[in-house]
Amino acid sequence: MGSFAGHVVPGTLFLVVGVWHIWCTVVRYAADPKSFRVRVWNPVPGFNGKLKYLELYVIAVGAFIDMCIELLYSTHLKFFVNGVLNPHHMNDFEHGGMLLMFFVFSIIALLSEKTSFLPLPEGALCLISATAFCAEYLLFFFHSTTHKGLEGHYHLLLVLLVSLCILSIVCGAIVPTSLPADLCSGIAITLQGLWFYQTAFSLYGPMMPTGCKLNLNEITCSSHDHEVRGQLLANLQIFGLVFLVLAGVAGSYILADKRSGKGEFRMLHMTPDDGFHEQL
Repeated sequence: MGSFAGHVVPGTLFLVVGVWHIWCTVVRYAADPKSFRVRVWNPVPGFNGKLKYLELYVIAVGAFIDMCIELLYSTHLKFFVNGVLNPHHMNDFEHGGMLLMFFVFSIIALLSEKTSFLPLPEGALCLISATAFCAEYLLFFFHSTTHKGLEGHYHLLLVLLVSLCILSIVCGAIVPTSLPADLCSGIAITLQGLWFYQTAFSLYGPMMPTGCKLNLNEITCSSHDHEVRGQLLANLQIFGLVFLVLAGVAGSYILADKRSGKGEFRMLHMTPDDGFHEQL
């Protein structure tokens, strides 16, 4: 993912899923706080149920496409050199493995929801989702230690966001009625998407900090002071994104609260007794 497009593609996926998760969470809670339950994914209402599983399909297709980019396009199909994995594309293999975890999660969730072969409770799906984020955490944690300087700092901030995803999803599995856990997971996923975008523009786009540049796929700064300044700018950027997302959450809840009585949101907070988990 050491490129502008390599950050924008997964960033778009996380951003779309995260914003949708936040909106559905506040809608379900505003509609009926007493029956609120944590959901690791949310159906799309209307259209006679034809788009009900759209979120899972978006995750599956998005992860698969990005995985193909990492494993097929970036490597130019040169997987092995002299009988061993191509050392020049180890990052691509790592990213592909991480994306595979999200692809597997979406497939398992679809099988659980649409068939009777793998009926799993919501808590189990939460833990499977947390496992996928654990794979992402390990990937970027080691990236933050092997990539020093400004690039390592951006990876470190991303690691913090991923860890927040893991903690909130696990808490949601343990306390299935917790609004903070469900809302926090949506916020963390959204921030991940935004931070991927910010990283793309800051390290591989027009927002490169003064005194730093991209040289042979490596971010270098002309002096320690420029590097520190870039890291401080990164801190300000993450603070700004957190404020933006929290403001969006507040606005979403106000809007959802005003519209909570409308039938178009009923599907978002259906319970299993209403046939929400109907098996096909």
